[in-house]
Amino acid sequence: MVNDLLNARSCGVAAAVGGQSQRRMRAWAQKYPGLYDKPEFDPALFGTLAQATAFSGPWYDADQLTAANKTCLWAFGLDWLVDYQAQSEEEVGALLARVASVADGAEPEDELTAFLAELRDDLPPDPALRAIWREELRDMLDGMALEWRWKSRGPRPSFEEYLDNADNLGFAFVFFAHWIANGASGELAEVRKASRAVQQVIRLLNDLGTYERDLQWGDLNALLLGVDRPTVERKVAELSAEAVRLLEPLPPEHGGYMRRQMEFCGGFYGVTDYWGVEF
Repeated sequence: MVNDLLNARSCGVAAAVGGQSQRRMRAWAQKYPGLYDKPEFDPALFGTLAQATAFSGPWYDADQLTAANKTCLWAFGLDWLVDYQAQSEEEVGALLARVASVADGAEPEDELTAFLAELRDDLPPDPALRAIWREELRDMLDGMALEWRWKSRGPRPSFEEYLDNADNLGFAFVFFAHWIANGASGELAEVRKASRAVQQVIRLLNDLGTYERDLQWGDLNALLLGVDRPTVERKVAELSAEAVRLLEPLPPEHGGYMRRQMEFCGGFYGVTDYWGVEF
């Protein structure tokens, strides 16, 4: 069921859920104007992020997608501060330390960590699930810190090192927030392994689709690391096949969601990018 193409009626339902989610996302952003009141966070960003979850999990309603959408929006805010506002490694380290501290229960100090405290407080009380959430967050934070160092002071990584650091993308962290909110079913080790495979595919799909913007904005990109587009495309095909194999035994609502997210990104990044402001 979950991997079937949507018929027109189902597309209408998914579009409606995407619209509901977009309105919620804009309301969350309005609570934190210092973080999101920027031209890069334009209406299309909210809309396309909401569509990504709605069409990846058309069996979910807007409430069931809230954790994914809220966490994704928060991660975009963090990414903006780390990649485009931080001026030094010390600033990045202090920012990520504040985030980790609030994830562990400290009081927030700014809009970013106040929003994170909302995400933290939305979690179920189960200590094991909260620990998984914190582990996934720390993996993302470590990945962001490493990419910042590569980009800002070098040396640049090899293609393999770069791909191994795909946690900086944040897909797995966002997925596990969604997973926790929607039953946390399946064997954790298998779900985690599959999520990393999907994350690597999306990392490369993102790079293929955002090469020109990355050049302009000064970001790292696989195509800047000594490999050409055909090589990256072959790697995407190889990793996609492995991801599908790992997703197959998972509970269909979670395996299907990740597979559809991967396939959605394959179509989406072939046309546009999430960030606003034309480049």
